[in-house]
Amino acid sequence: QVHLVESGGGLVQAGGSLRLSCVASGRTFNTFAMGWFRQAPGKERDFVAGISGYGNTDYADSVKGRYTISRDNAKNTVYLQMNSLKPEDTAVYYCGARKWPLQRVPTAYNYWGQGTQVTVSS
Repeated sequence: QVHLVESGGGLVQAGGSLRLSCVASGRTFNTFAMGWFRQAPGKERDFVAGISGYGNTDYADSVKGRYTISRDNAKNTVYLQMNSLKPEDTAVYYCGARKWPLQRVPTAYNYWGQGTQVTVSS
């Protein structure tokens, strides 16, 4: 079993930055692809960024150039650095994990954290 715990969300003004963290309690973290997803009120859960066990990354067009996903396998942690935040980025952000291949569809992920709220004000 893999348990994921997100942290780092909060309230920030437009143009500001936040760094989200997701800590995994597992013994084979390096074999899991990790993804960040977000769900805004009244909308579906959407892919934001993903990273493979080797560090290959993938980003949604809406965040490319503003967000950076990274991982520290020694700490069982994946990060999402969010810069130049916009009100449209407001959502609950979820960390997901799946074995090996990186995917964009949320249903492909087997494990989820509880989510952390990110609110960007004008």
